[in-house]
Amino acid sequence: MESSLQVTKFGAVERLQAVLLQSLRAEVRDVGQQQLLRAEPLNSSDVLKAIENTIKETLTYLARGEAPVIIFGKRSSWENIRFDGNVGLQMVSDCTVSKVRCECSKSIHRFALILKALSMIYKLVQSNTYATKRDLYYNETQLFGSQIILDGIINDICCMLKVPRRCLNILSTSKGCIAGDLCYTEEDGNRVNCACNSTAVLVPSNVDGIKNLNSAAKFVLVVEKDATFQRLLDDEFCTKLFPCIIVTGKGVPDLNTRLMVRKLWDVLHVPVFALMDADPHGIEIMCIYKYGSMSMSFDAHSLTVPIIGWLGLLPSDIQRLNIPKEVLIPLTNNDVRKLTKLQERPYINCQPLWKKEMEIMKTCKVKAEIQALASISSNYLTRVYLPNKLKFGGWI
Repeated sequence: MESSLQVTKFGAVERLQAVLLQSLRAEVRDVGQQQLLRAEPLNSSDVLKAIENTIKETLTYLARGEAPVIIFGKRSSWENIRFDGNVGLQMVSDCTVSKVRCECSKSIHRFALILKALSMIYKLVQSNTYATKRDLYYNETQLFGSQIILDGIINDICCMLKVPRRCLNILSTSKGCIAGDLCYTEEDGNRVNCACNSTAVLVPSNVDGIKNLNSAAKFVLVVEKDATFQRLLDDEFCTKLFPCIIVTGKGVPDLNTRLMVRKLWDVLHVPVFALMDADPHGIEIMCIYKYGSMSMSFDAHSLTVPIIGWLGLLPSDIQRLNIPKEVLIPLTNNDVRKLTKLQERPYINCQPLWKKEMEIMKTCKVKAEIQALASISSNYLTRVYLPNKLKFGGWI
């Protein structure tokens, strides 16, 4: 009887997993495993050499009596981005570039900041020590002026060296949380059990350092908002109702949360679903998990999970479930503009069902939060909506 119940509960999810695994094996045969899986962290000597080459170029400029120039790919232009269905948004190899010139009064300060940041990174990698972005900022608060300036410089350095930030021994404090059927060992040997906490576990700040991941989860559920995440925890969704893993980036996900979701897919190879508000902002956040972002396109292989399915809340669900009008929110002009820009993204053309849902939203001119389901009944989300979606394959 129990096995029969499990088949009923997870038949659609397990069929999806079989399809994903078959597709993955086919892609490995076609393009090779290394192009599909996350790249392993670069050796520290390679990182040091890349920094040294940058400094040598600066000295070469000076030796020729020329003003040094630091060049890196422009991360703010769609012209530099190409879409690959297996990877997401990637920076093209022959991209247009940004130039930071030593001789220019507008950029000389930024030039100096980049060299200072390179010096700090070199010491970290050379000594095999780690620091957070916050640590680096507070070491030189007057020089950098603000955390945002330093964060941008670090991203530019990653793009210039073609090195992921985690390989620079720079960490960031995670804001994302994870819970459910998952155990893993952190870099310091600490064993973490995500099922033993009534609150949740912070996503580790060094995702590459975790190992020995164990899980019997049937799927991973990526949740947009912390409030929805907490509701799932309170209803014991991922332990009593469904053996799964739930993750939230609490809005726009930080780098660690994106790395964690990618690692779960690489190691567990179970379906990954997105539970977002039915609004342009929620769709954009889901696209960041699935296809990546323009600003981090140089590290797409490590950050994107192109197999993510949109579980809810779908704009078509609003009418299908007859959600009361009083809990719906009219689209603002900013919402319409964001929705239009999303429809122009290169990956939407390969997602006709997503495109249809976005057209429904634009036509109906309303949006809805996940919490709107509570207007039907207080536990509708965890007792009816999600179980039915998972049982009958209600994702796109």
